Amino acid sequence: MSEIADRYRRLSSEFAGRIAAVPDDAWDNPSPCADWSARDVAWHVIETPKLFFGFIGREVTPPGRDVPIPEAFDQMRVRLQDALDDPAVATHEFDGFFGRTTFEQAVDRFVCFDLVVHGWDLAHATGTDERLDPAEVERLATRDLPALGDSIRSPGAFGEAVEAPAGADAQTRLLAYLGRRA
Repeated sequence: MSEIADRYRRLSSEFAGRIAAVPDDAWDNPSPCADWSARDVAWHVIETPKLFFGFIGREVTPPGRDVPIPEAFDQMRVRLQDALDDPAVATHEFDGFFGRTTFEQAVDRFVCFDLVVHGWDLAHATGTDERLDPAEVERLATRDLPALGDSIRSPGAFGEAVEAPAGADAQTRLLAYLGRRA
């Protein structure tokens, strides 16, 4: 198993825990993502892997929105984990947004990023535990965001940065950079 497969396993497990913590009456709460509810955030995370499977010529259909969110996430999580655990699939190359890459590198750069940031969005929207893994905060701030560059400000991605409060911790600074107010 690769480091990326292990990272995805850990982050997707954490996201599943965040889904499980959402109170039944909180799914329609507004999220920090413009015009998205907590439900929309969860479905975005469930449906995004389809794009990455498509890059390598594999058809994967996410569960329909009639499937309960915890079950739908688990179905897609298993499919993606199986792909990452298969060396032939994980190392399949394609021309991506940032040049030649592999399936696992693209999942690491985008899907794992989403699991962390949208995990916070989901928690913030639903009043559940918003703490992020400090190692993931550090990784996003020092490795993943610099690699993404200005592309994170493209339409449909992240809004403009907001000013972090004086003396803010690393998580709050990261979220402010991504246009979120903690």
